[in-house]
Amino acid sequence: MPINEVEKIWFNGKLIDWKDAKIHILTHGLHYGTGVFEGIRAYETKNGTAVFRLTDHLKRFYRSAKIYFMEIPFTLDELREACKAVVRENHLRSAYVRPIAFRGYGEMGLYPLNSPVDVAVAAWSWGTYLGDEGIRNGIRVKTSSFRRIDVNTIPAGVKATGQYINSVLAKIEAKMAGYDETVMLDSRGMVSEGSGENIFMVRDRAVCTPPTSSGILEGITRETVFHIVEDLGLKLAEKDLTRVDFYYADEAFMTGTAAEVVPVVEMDNYKIGDGKPGPITRRIQEEFYRIVKGESGKYSHWLEPV
Repeated sequence: MPINEVEKIWFNGKLIDWKDAKIHILTHGLHYGTGVFEGIRAYETKNGTAVFRLTDHLKRFYRSAKIYFMEIPFTLDELREACKAVVRENHLRSAYVRPIAFRGYGEMGLYPLNSPVDVAVAAWSWGTYLGDEGIRNGIRVKTSSFRRIDVNTIPAGVKATGQYINSVLAKIEAKMAGYDETVMLDSRGMVSEGSGENIFMVRDRAVCTPPTSSGILEGITRETVFHIVEDLGLKLAEKDLTRVDFYYADEAFMTGTAAEVVPVVEMDNYKIGDGKPGPITRRIQEEFYRIVKGESGKYSHWLEPV
């Protein structure tokens, strides 16, 4: 999706002009993928613009940085304010917010600890990642020939820049084959996740999703859906799932900050259920949008005003 330029970006503690947000060509993270990031959304609510689960996202940001021995030179409170500032100063009613920390210009080579850690936060207006049509009528997905990186190869729970090359290959493969999104299997052949989304299936009114041991990112939206499923009185299971389990499923959907909650209606040319978004998926989707738009008092603490 194209980036809609705005006026300001937060970079290393200061708000600067969008056009001035530049780095050196020999920046370590550009060559070796040594960076961590988050994807966060701000929504327009009846009480003004608010950022959804901002603190939870930033806590994961710091956990990711820890794994790669990156000491973020700003406190969580400072980054929280930076995320709000880029939404506020760019006059955005709703936005996608991208904090990123990366090894900057200093040294080359695979030992990065002598290179500085640079931090930036950008925000811009971004629509539905998989399209309005996908949100309404569902998407078609293809099982990838590229396996999800094993948890003992690279820590799967880390949202690191370099790790996403794995997802890029799978996404390109799916799009070139005429599908909307991909489903990646882990090293055992079990379903893991999409290129940038967690995946769920529904069968006999039970909601199932792959466990963390399958190499998934523990998504913030995934965990939000856990609460919704419990509130709806449905059974929830984290368990190993094969792609054939999805072929037999009554319903399926993907979740993510960018994707939000999107129905999956076809996988590898097999219709899921009747090939239309199912009633449980719709109910979860409706509750999700109620929460992020500030219409659910129970979860109002997840919305942080800008």
